[in-house]
Amino acid sequence: MRIFNAAALVFALAIAATAAHAQTFVFSWNPRSGDAWVDVWLGDMNRYASRYRDPFVDEIVRYHGAPRDLVEDLLRRRWAPGDIYFACALARLAGHPCRYVVDLWERDHGQGWGAMAKRLGIKPGSAEFHRLKRGMVPTYDRWGRPIDLDAQLQRDFPGRGKGASKHREHDDDHGSEHGGGRSDHGPGNSHGKGKGKGKD
Repeated sequence: MRIFNAAALVFALAIAATAAHAQTFVFSWNPRSGDAWVDVWLGDMNRYASRYRDPFVDEIVRYHGAPRDLVEDLLRRRWAPGDIYFACALARLAGHPCRYVVDLWERDHGQGWGAMAKRLGIKPGSAEFHRLKRGMVPTYDRWGRPIDLDAQLQRDFPGRGKGASKHREHDDDHGSEHGGGRSDHGPGNSHGKGKGKGKD
């Protein structure tokens, strides 16, 4: 009985260590985008991608022009999915390849995404930054994942209301078991059969 309890304890500790490691990122998680709403939902992307990796990768490749091998490499190197999303979305809006912003972030991430966006000509609070923020909503739609809209986004998406009654700190079953995508698997959905070859 004592051997069984010790084995169970070792197994439980191994699972706990694996779960803790899953959220340990190469850069400490503190996006500092300059917008609290963006920071919250980038954090939610970390939880989503830890559970639904393929739809996350598909989104970045198809809608943000990132090469699939780059996105997969960044995940292997323990980049936070929220950082990957923001790097590629920011790059696309600023007219740069995702790899360019990734390289900048790796060299100079100390002041956060808000400072990086400003450096690329997209100042937090500007119309361009709002466009970046607004682009997060269709991403969540494609994932079939609820998202709460702030007052500014509620004006942009009238009649949408709030996606979830309250933002959750843990991931639960938002959407289908295969990544939260819509069940129609139709165009504009992250479950198509595209080759995923984005520009770099």
